[in-house]
Amino acid sequence: MAHKIRRVITGHDKDGKAICVSDEMATEILQRDTRPGVTLTNFWQSKTSPTEYDGPEETLGGPFILHPPKNGSIFRMVEFEPEDPEVLKNLDGKEAFSAMGASHAIVENARHPFMHRTDSVDYAVIVKGQITMLLDDSEVELNQGDVVVQRGTNHAWSNRSNETCLIAFVLVDAVSKL
Repeated sequence: MAHKIRRVITGHDKDGKAICVSDEMATEILQRDTRPGVTLTNFWQSKTSPTEYDGPEETLGGPFILHPPKNGSIFRMVEFEPEDPEVLKNLDGKEAFSAMGASHAIVENARHPFMHRTDSVDYAVIVKGQITMLLDDSEVELNQGDVVVQRGTNHAWSNRSNETCLIAFVLVDAVSKL
């Protein structure tokens, strides 16, 4: 079951004083049958770097996409329920990622159906639980409190435990110099 997450946004009043402009449950949530047990919740996005801290009071809306905006960033939480290996065998990563405008991000013939690559640098914090980060030929076990700096590499997330894993991500648009 997807966690409900409170989203608090600050800003400034007409005199420049700090105020709370929004305090409500996050509503930009993506769940899909093609990727069962995974819920994405977006909190904020920027379309420029540097971004404006005194810009619009709401930056979400429109299609729910995987990648951050060009020259921008996206802040989200992803909830991973434990995976069922038997169900996983019958899932199509390209179909699942197409719901986020990212079917092209899937790595064909990979060892996990959701192995993908984004043109971004992703900062991740394991908020709750544990998860396995799969790379091309290796894997890393991650636990609550661990952090990852994902730098445009092929990867997949596999929850092999028996509890929910929550990961907070900030994805920043990036380019390769290779």
